[in-house]
Amino acid sequence: MLGPQEKVFDLSSLTVPTHVAIIMDGNGRWARSRGLPRQAGHRAGAENLRRIVRACVEFGVKILTIYAFSTENWGRPESEIRGLMRIFARVLDQELDELNRQGVCLHHLGDLSGINPTLQKKVQNALEVTKNNDRLILNVAFNYGGRAEIIHAVQQMLADGIKPEELNDELFSSYLFTAGLPDPDLVIRTSGELRISNFLIWQAAYAEYYPTPAYWPDFGREELYEAIVAYNQRDRRFGLIDEDT
Repeated sequence: MLGPQEKVFDLSSLTVPTHVAIIMDGNGRWARSRGLPRQAGHRAGAENLRRIVRACVEFGVKILTIYAFSTENWGRPESEIRGLMRIFARVLDQELDELNRQGVCLHHLGDLSGINPTLQKKVQNALEVTKNNDRLILNVAFNYGGRAEIIHAVQQMLADGIKPEELNDELFSSYLFTAGLPDPDLVIRTSGELRISNFLIWQAAYAEYYPTPAYWPDFGREELYEAIVAYNQRDRRFGLIDEDT
């Protein structure tokens, strides 16, 4: 249900991307621009996720993948990491019932080993509770890195005795964390940065990229609509030639 101040968007003439992936960047800068500590930015970013999930359900996006915590993020100050883990745990505690009610199926991308056992249990419980939902798949890339994912896939293939002549794109994709899901159509990066930061580097090979100067806490429903409009202005050729050119 729309809020009293929310615009009504007509998407009937638009192709809504099936799979949207978002690099949620700029929480710290959002906080600094307001004279607030970085943790305030991370809290605001977590609050914004609720709005974007709701907008994806409204717009008809079927899969949303968010870059929540990368393998490189462990290099941040210990106090910031502790704060992020508390936020993740709180989001699971506070949002799980609502996500389940909206028909959201949670899926984890990455490696849970090394994470606090209590948080691991919260994640595993959330996956179990929502596993039969089918309105929106929410992939949470947590302790995730694209290179680490590829290495993990290769290790699993070697362990399974896959022969070189058996390997192809489809088989390789079946060993990734996103196995069984379509590749992202649209990758959004907030905060104006122009890099992929080790995110879905196999899956997003032919995705359309959409950078926006908005910091993640400010990237709302209207900004998501604008990204979908921009997506519809792209000519997706997947390496082929347009016959009309």
